[in-house]
Amino acid sequence: MTRILLVEDTPDYAAMLRDNLVREGFDVLLAASGTVGLERARRDAPDLVILDLMLPGMNGYTVLQRLRDEGREMPVLIMTARGQEDDKLRGFDLGADDYIVKPCGLREILARVRALLKRTSTDRQDTRPVARIHDLEIDLAARTVKRGGTLLSLRAKEFDLLAALLRHRGNVLSRDALLREVWGYAEGSESRTVETHIAALRHHLGDSTESPSYVVTVRGKGYRIDA
Repeated sequence: MTRILLVEDTPDYAAMLRDNLVREGFDVLLAASGTVGLERARRDAPDLVILDLMLPGMNGYTVLQRLRDEGREMPVLIMTARGQEDDKLRGFDLGADDYIVKPCGLREILARVRALLKRTSTDRQDTRPVARIHDLEIDLAARTVKRGGTLLSLRAKEFDLLAALLRHRGNVLSRDALLREVWGYAEGSESRTVETHIAALRHHLGDSTESPSYVVTVRGKGYRIDA
């Protein structure tokens, strides 16, 4: 059974979310402080962590940073009332896999959870540990990208975006398809996050928008990586 650690200090909200996740077939662990959340993540090795930021004892940013510094790679979904762009960027910089702002609907939370778990499962099952595109080497298991032998520093969501394009190599993925697969958004959601992350990914890859070597824009359709 898939195990989820919910680190949330509001008892009623935590209980409601736990009960709904259990009804969906998940095994749910609860932690009401950052300190306890970090201890449970270390001890119980959950398949996914849902992490609030404003926690007693230790804030969510510190919990996330310590998990990543220790090499723990379970997906982390930040769920918080802090919705400023700087808050989101800090979370992604520290290694968050997704970020959702409260208040949010239960269906959206469940969709994000399933998308993260599906993506993690797909990465683990990939039979080609290292993919190559020109001078890029992409290791899906280790979540690393090298260009000409030099390790590139990609944010977690930038890597997820690259991995999604790679899984559909040669095919065009629309903006809506990427929002669903990478971010777990519902169909028809409005967001500029794809364009923002594509630009950041190209910057890190040293790719040109006019004559791209890796990520190609198909005007009016979406994006692809050539086979």
